[in-house]
Amino acid sequence: MAADDNKLEEIVFTRVLRLNAVVQGIVVGLLAGGAIFIATNWLVLKGGPVVGPHLSLLNQFFLGYKVTFFGSLVGFVYGAVLGFVVGYVVAVVYNLAAGARERRRTPPA
Repeated sequence: MAADDNKLEEIVFTRVLRLNAVVQGIVVGLLAGGAIFIATNWLVLKGGPVVGPHLSLLNQFFLGYKVTFFGSLVGFVYGAVLGFVVGYVVAVVYNLAAGARERRRTPPA
């Protein structure tokens, strides 16, 4: 009985470890885009003689991005797209590694 429980627990454990790549991509994309949006608007609202010199360097990678409210929207879109791609790739690579691990641990039928 204990052997059956351990086998069932192992099967459930390996099945639970799979990630949904699309969901992870959406979540990471929203977090990355939201972080850029909030950071940009924080600096815009803070104001000062020089607003966000370091954050404005994102213009080198995100065409059209500036430390303004409109720039925060542009940054949100770029961050969301880039975050989606990164989150999706991480989930796919993780699932490939989990699948290889499962195939290695499961004896052939």
